[in-house]
Amino acid sequence: MANALDVRPEDLAEVSRQLGRPARDVLAIAARCACGAPTVVATRPRLADGTPFPTFYYLTHPAATAAASRLEASGRMAQYQALLEGETLERYRAAHAAYLRDRDAHGRVPEIEGVSAGGMPERVKCLHALIAHALAAGPGVNPIGDLALAESGWSPEVCECAPRSTAGGEP
Repeated sequence: MANALDVRPEDLAEVSRQLGRPARDVLAIAARCACGAPTVVATRPRLADGTPFPTFYYLTHPAATAAASRLEASGRMAQYQALLEGETLERYRAAHAAYLRDRDAHGRVPEIEGVSAGGMPERVKCLHALIAHALAAGPGVNPIGDLALAESGWSPEVCECAPRSTAGGEP
């Protein structure tokens, strides 16, 4: 995982706030916003309740998820799908293999063996997952994730975090 940092209690609290529910089985913060807020989490491949969870890299940042949703709503997935041929398809398949290696390093789960996220290795299905992978792995690993991130109108280099609430007025 590129940019992985130890998970601090305040990270889990922020991810829970971002998601609107308690964060589950977070292994690492795989990417951060310019201000340091979590943007992508790495999640255990098998949740504590025993559920297999193929989405190892999970996009949590509200502005990033909104940007991915806008791209999906605009029909970009079909356009990205049309790009999957030749060298781009080979690079996309390599991204799938890299994703599986990253996840398998934290436990192999037979029920999701060979299943990554975002439609890889042959389809473009979820830009949220592909952008999360691109952010976590770094530029050049996931060609469709990189393209979606570039076209999303959102960047981890420019903070768009909403002000965080604080208990009792303390920072």
